[in-house]
Amino acid sequence: MFGRGDKKDIAKEKDKGKGEVEAFLGAGSSFEGKLVFEDIVRLDGDFSGEIVSRGTLIIGAEANVKAELKVDTLIMSGAFQGNIEAITRVILRKPARITGNIVTPMLLVEEGVIINGSLEMREKSEMRTEQD
Repeated sequence: MFGRGDKKDIAKEKDKGKGEVEAFLGAGSSFEGKLVFEDIVRLDGDFSGEIVSRGTLIIGAEANVKAELKVDTLIMSGAFQGNIEAITRVILRKPARITGNIVTPMLLVEEGVIINGSLEMREKSEMRTEQD
């Protein structure tokens, strides 16, 4: 059970977790503050504050978020109020409702999404410089 391979086994387990959701705020939950993470986080409840990540933020259809976002990738279906900066892309899925500004090099929007705010498209290299 405990042998020389333990460190290798632990490293393998860490690698398996790459790309999986590492935190989840479920529907009916609420949180206020600053959220910082590296991989993938999903919000389905209410969040108010600031979110900073080099990973992916998923905002579900039931979510209500009021925040300043600086993330690598944003996938959103819920309600959002604030400013969004995404280094790689923003994906907006129906029934997303955004009130605020979006800065990103790539924007994908499904039919039925509502956006009230401004959009600024930048080169990905410009986004990385500002985020680092």
